[in-house]
Amino acid sequence: MPASAASRTTTPRGPRTPISGRQVETMLSRATAVFALVFGAQSVIVVIDQSSRMNPGWWVPVVSGMFGAMIAAVVASIVKRGVRIVNGVVVVVWLVAMSTWPLGLGPDGFGFDTRPWPWFVCTVATSAAALAWPLWAAGTTLAVAPLAYGIVRATPAGGSASLDLAAYDVLYAVLLGGAVLVIITMLRQAAAAVDSAQTMALERYAHAVQQHATEVERVQVDAIVHDSVLTTLFSAARARTPEAMALAATMAQNAMGFLREASVVSPDDDGLLMRVEELAARIRAATVSLPAHFECRSDHSGDAEVTAHAAEAIYSATVQAMVNSAQHAGEAQRWFEIVGVEPRRVVVTIGDTGVGFDINRVPPDRLGVRISILERVAKAGGQVHVASAPGSGTVVTIRWPAADVADVLELDAAGDAGRTL
Repeated sequence: MPASAASRTTTPRGPRTPISGRQVETMLSRATAVFALVFGAQSVIVVIDQSSRMNPGWWVPVVSGMFGAMIAAVVASIVKRGVRIVNGVVVVVWLVAMSTWPLGLGPDGFGFDTRPWPWFVCTVATSAAALAWPLWAAGTTLAVAPLAYGIVRATPAGGSASLDLAAYDVLYAVLLGGAVLVIITMLRQAAAAVDSAQTMALERYAHAVQQHATEVERVQVDAIVHDSVLTTLFSAARARTPEAMALAATMAQNAMGFLREASVVSPDDDGLLMRVEELAARIRAATVSLPAHFECRSDHSGDAEVTAHAAEAIYSATVQAMVNSAQHAGEAQRWFEIVGVEPRRVVVTIGDTGVGFDINRVPPDRLGVRISILERVAKAGGQVHVASAPGSGTVVTIRWPAADVADVLELDAAGDAGRTL
């Protein structure tokens, strides 16, 4: 393989960054933001009602900080920036508000039958902790936050509620916050499992693609070695007449062309298309340099197209079939046909009335037909049928794409003694 071709080989892309975890985090942050809006809205009336008995020096900064943090959490969930930090601030502000509640009371004391307003957003704080912090920290917050409220609620600063009522409020907050924590944890674990499976699958796929590319490269190298090197050397060694020498010189020029083309077309170029008309023009041009005449019986290319990789494989296999005919068929009539079927289908036929050969007697180590024609086209997604028998000539039919991609190498010993890939 020439250095240029080797440097052209595409390196398989690494696995994409898993997206399940990010999507779940976005969903959770926005759900928590909606949660904060709902619970915050229902607490507004209570906050305003209790403000008359609160110390303004405490009430203004704490209320502003609490609701400001919740609004910031909503914004962060929308812009997908700083979600964990902002939700952490929500938790801290709530804990400060609850723990300093007695300090925020005015001279007249609490004096309300309702619960202190931080209780109405306690679940917002525990949900924010589940979103912002690790599981152990969120679990600790789930225990500490309701307990802090229960202690304050049982004191005169919180309304001197009975232990039963305070315990009921604490239990309610723990159950609701715990349900949110469990849901968030389970969704994160499921997303992590999906991400792990996706990463593993992509790595295996990349490995399979790399192995496939290596196999395609091997077939290409085998074909180039046969077409460009061995065939030229054998022809030059057997050249005894001016015609044979001219053929060897032509084959040497073609070999250099094959090596140059190998660095241009990659197996990864399936997205690039070539018109069948251009492919037919290349094949007709190649026949000019051959010592034997090939009659073009039909050229109906139309507007059909093939991929660049397939076009290169079809062209190389066609030229190799012509070279084989020129070398081995003897005195015979030779022809080729090119038929393009829209939108992306082509059939190329190369035939002669020469001596023919028995396909069953071709040694397995002979690369000409197997590598240069059959496998080369098959690797590009096509199909080749070789029909030949001693004294009956040879017909090579190349179809792309294959009529059935599941077809395998098949040897027909009877009938037309054909070989299909």
